[in-house]
Amino acid sequence: MLPLSASPLAASSGAGPWTAATWTAGAQGPDDAVLLDAYSRTVTQAAERVGPATVKIEVRSPAGERSRTPAERSGSGSGFIFTPDGLILTNSHVVHDARQIDVALPNGEQQRARVVGEDPHTDLAVLSIAGPDLPHVSFGESKRLQVGSIAIAIGNPFGFSWTVTAGVVSALGRSLRTESGRLVDDVIQTDAALNPGNSGGPLVGSDARVIGVNTATFLRSQGICFAIAIDTAKWIAMKLLQGGVVRRGYLGVGAQTAPLPLRLARQLGLDQRSAAFVTSVDTGGPAARAGLRDGDLVLELGGQTITGVDDLHRVLSDETPGRSLELRILRHTRLERLVVTPGLPSAARARGQ
Repeated sequence: MLPLSASPLAASSGAGPWTAATWTAGAQGPDDAVLLDAYSRTVTQAAERVGPATVKIEVRSPAGERSRTPAERSGSGSGFIFTPDGLILTNSHVVHDARQIDVALPNGEQQRARVVGEDPHTDLAVLSIAGPDLPHVSFGESKRLQVGSIAIAIGNPFGFSWTVTAGVVSALGRSLRTESGRLVDDVIQTDAALNPGNSGGPLVGSDARVIGVNTATFLRSQGICFAIAIDTAKWIAMKLLQGGVVRRGYLGVGAQTAPLPLRLARQLGLDQRSAAFVTSVDTGGPAARAGLRDGDLVLELGGQTITGVDDLHRVLSDETPGRSLELRILRHTRLERLVVTPGLPSAARARGQ
């Protein structure tokens, strides 16, 4: 095998993203010290910024009816403070049915927390602790993420407090079924290592802003972990702060955010650049009865522009189930209008919208 310095690719002006400044004379490749130092600084700075706002959550809950354990069980997870007065985002499954929730801050302080609200359908919950000026995170925008972006997870795996792992965004637009049976769309896949206890902790981008809420990993897998996108989490948190629960209608579709073909959008006079792409339709559900099909692109629902899955969630939560809404869709190359009547969601249903 030819050494890299002698390879025709190394001599080609279009060989890769490296500039001349990143190569060392006579070396086999880019200056590893420069690259590793830059990467290390990125991870270190993100950990220094977000670490003080990442908390350890300890819960005590009644045992199940058929449990062989004592009358009370305990568990732990992670969370992060997102306002200076002590509001915390975490996973619903971390605190669901908890009798007592204790929060430990990195500075050693411990506080009793209360649940402001939770939404099992997206596996998100908001807690509250006391504090006039607590360290808190800044939110990023998950819609701006790209595959390959740096992803840094901070949490408390297996009780090892404030552990940092790093990787990349492995994929976008994944779907994840929560414990309620609902399918959450636009989930971030990452290879930043997650383990039991990381649930509810922040997934952080290279700018030290939170891009997701860590929620799950596949057993028997390596490097396949998931986080609820922060754009979804921000919207759910707002709803929970308003009323403690998220009320939503049910369409019976699986969907993901997808770009509109630019040429077709111009031809049809569409201003938006993305829509909700229907990946599946539940047999007998409201969407199926309205005539929605796999492969349709939802552009509007109830007169509201739909640029992706988050917009679909928003409209369904703002509208009353049982009220007929107009659907504007793109089917192949044709614009069509349908009328759909969202129903009431059920934990037993298998689809998310």
